Amino acid sequence: MTTDKNPYQLNSVHVAGYRSLRQISFPVDQLSVFVGANGVGKTNLYRGLQIIQSAAAGSLARELATEGGMASVISAGIKRKDQLGQVNISANFGSNGQTAYSYDIGIGFPPKEAFAAFASEPIVKSETLSLHAGRRKVALLERKGPALWMRNEEGVREQINDDLMFSETALGTVEDPSRFSDLYWLRRTLLDWRFYHGFRTDADAPLRRPCLAITTPTLASDGSNLAAVFATLVHIRGDTTELDRAIEDAFPGAELVVPRPDRHATFGMIFADYPHRVFELEELSDGTLRYLALIGALLAYRLPKFVALNEPETSLHPALLEPLARLIVEAAKHTQIWLVTHSEQLADAIAREGGVEPRRVIRKHGGTWIEGLKITGAFDDEDADM
Repeated sequence: MTTDKNPYQLNSVHVAGYRSLRQISFPVDQLSVFVGANGVGKTNLYRGLQIIQSAAAGSLARELATEGGMASVISAGIKRKDQLGQVNISANFGSNGQTAYSYDIGIGFPPKEAFAAFASEPIVKSETLSLHAGRRKVALLERKGPALWMRNEEGVREQINDDLMFSETALGTVEDPSRFSDLYWLRRTLLDWRFYHGFRTDADAPLRRPCLAITTPTLASDGSNLAAVFATLVHIRGDTTELDRAIEDAFPGAELVVPRPDRHATFGMIFADYPHRVFELEELSDGTLRYLALIGALLAYRLPKFVALNEPETSLHPALLEPLARLIVEAAKHTQIWLVTHSEQLADAIAREGGVEPRRVIRKHGGTWIEGLKITGAFDDEDADM
C-alpha cells in the first residue's frame, strides 16, 4: 500500500517498563495487524499508543492514574514506589520508512523533593522531541523534570519558563505555532488519532441515542455521534456509494435509512426479510449496531490520520468478519490503521484481501513479544526483502 508523504506518520514505537511490555521496539505500517490469544498483552501494545496521544492531550498523568498509578503500570512485578522503575515510550514519525521526528518520554514516581506532586502520581522524568535530518539529529525540545528548553523557528535554543508541573507534558502544554511549529503540528496530528475499543450497545449506550444534527466528519471514540456521521455522508456529501456498498456487503438486501435531520440526527435499518419495516436504533441487535459503528469509523467524511481498533470482532457474527476485513483494507488506503485481534478468521481475511500478513503476539520470558521480531526492532522477513 502507498500513502502520501507525511512527516508525522507513525513509523515505529518503543515501550519499556509498561505492564507486560518490558522492552520492545517494533515498526508500524500503513496497515498493521496483530493477532494473539487472550492474556498475551495485545491490549498493552494498544495502550502504549494511547499513552503517546495522552502526552499530546495533556492528560498523561490522568490516563496512568486511572490504571492504578505507577505502582500498577510498572512492569516486572515492581509494586513499591521506593523501588526503581520507570516507563519509557518513544515514537518515530516520518514517511516511506524514513524518520523525520522522534518523541521520547520517561514517566516515573515523584522524587522526594517534588513538593508539587502527590506521592504516587505519575510524573514526567524526561521528554524530548528531535528532528532527524539524514544522520543528523537536532533536539527541538528537551525537558528534565520541570526544566524545559526548546529550539525556536530561528534555530535558537531557549529556556521556556512555563512553570510546568511535574505531572504535565511539554507536548501537551506548549502552544505557540509561530515559534515552535514542529511541536504544534505533531501535537495536532496526535490529537487527531482515534482509538476504538468496543462500543457499548446496552439500552443507555450513546450508540442507541439520536444525536445533535451537526455536520460531523469523524466518529467519536464512543460512537456517540454515529447518527450525525451517517447524516453528514448522506445529506452533506451526497455520495453514498461506499456506504451503500459496505451495507450490502455486510447485510445483503438491507438498506440504511437516514432521515434528513432537523435538530437531531438518527438512523434505522430495513432488512431483506422485512422490506416494509424500519428497525429503529433501540431495536437493532448488538452485533448489527457495533458493525454500523465500525462502518462509521472507517467510512467517515474525513478519516483521522491514525485509527486504532482493539478487537473489533467482539460480539460480531462470524459472517461479518469477511466484510469487516474488506472494510479495513479499503480504509487503509486513506489512513493508517492499527488493529489488534484474537480472531484468526479476521486476521486471515485481511491477509487475503490486502496482502498484509498479521504479526503474532506471544508471551516470551514472561513479557509480551511479537513472533519474528528482533531486538533491533525489525522483523526477520523485512531483512529477507532487502
